[in-house]
Amino acid sequence: MQLSVIILNYNVRYFLELCVLSAEKAIQNLDAEIIVIDNNSSDDSCAMMKQRFPSIRLIENKENSGFPKGNNIAVKEAKGEYICILNPDTVVAEDTFEKVLAFAKSKTDLGIVGCKLIDGTGNFLPESKRGIPTPWVAFTKIFGLYKFFPKSSLFNKYYAQHLDKNQTGKVEILVGAFMVMKRELYNEIGGFDEDCFMYSDDIDLSYTALKRGKSNFYFHETTVIHYKGESTVKDGTYMNRFQEAMNFFYKKHFKVSVFFSLFMKIGIVFFSFVKMFQGKVKSKTSPENYLLVSDNENIREKLENKLQKNVERTILENGKIVFSQSISEKKNAEVILDTNYLSFADAISFFETNKNKSFTLKLLPMQSNFIIGSNSSNDRGEVINL
Repeated sequence: MQLSVIILNYNVRYFLELCVLSAEKAIQNLDAEIIVIDNNSSDDSCAMMKQRFPSIRLIENKENSGFPKGNNIAVKEAKGEYICILNPDTVVAEDTFEKVLAFAKSKTDLGIVGCKLIDGTGNFLPESKRGIPTPWVAFTKIFGLYKFFPKSSLFNKYYAQHLDKNQTGKVEILVGAFMVMKRELYNEIGGFDEDCFMYSDDIDLSYTALKRGKSNFYFHETTVIHYKGESTVKDGTYMNRFQEAMNFFYKKHFKVSVFFSLFMKIGIVFFSFVKMFQGKVKSKTSPENYLLVSDNENIREKLENKLQKNVERTILENGKIVFSQSISEKKNAEVILDTNYLSFADAISFFETNKNKSFTLKLLPMQSNFIIGSNSSNDRGEVINL
């Protein structure tokens, strides 16, 4: 078997459904499997999986064992030569795995491959490629120096700014939302370190691969949506775990001085508070204008009845979506992409092409009765049942 896609879920039932739908499409031309492992979700994630995807392997944990242990359990059941660690709040294109595997097979010293990640607004997520967070690199991150000197090798290492987002190359650290590597290497390393509950596990795994003499790569030729804010509620528990995770990584890999320990404690607390407040839910204004990209008039009528707003519908013309004046010029508008009609690759491309426009973006998953999306990388996302 070529590939095992590992999806660890915890209480994101609708995002999980969207993720699995896209992953199913992406393995159609491969000898591959999808394994979903659920960390004792309190929502109906498992019931949904059994009803909607009965042929997909589902592992139901009886406790929330954390990101590292959950993935390790699933990888033990995997059969693929390569594994992909995939967040449940992601959307992959139909050719994502084929492209990444072809690239991986071309490398003789392969460690881990990551790809270009964007959020629910189409904006690039800089953590797609990172450097080792040494004391100095952590300092440049915490105090924002990388923003002021993006071209300087002295200051730009945290987000591996030596590489453009549209440039493939070697990097040190990749993000756990999307990681592809040989299963053999994963097992040799020992998988994710289960002493770390979450948050620095991907840094640790990437760094451990480097210490084995392997090379990690950022691969820009495929793009994955990562609804970044969905997997974690940034509350007090988050802040504590984030601090524990950073402390875990530094104690494991670096000789830490008293001065450095004090600096990191101050920095971690500051950085954690910033993240916590970024994650607070902001008041939302409902869109006044909707555009559905679909060939199905029944879906438009259903949306209109549910939203109690006018919903326009359009189709592709010469491969492009044509906007009406009301959508393209008015600020409070939303575009809904029907993946029964558009491919996931087309939808992802539309997200990238239309980032920072005046309208928000949502997806209607194929053969589903909800629309889903996020208006910010810090937003937990929105699901509207139809």
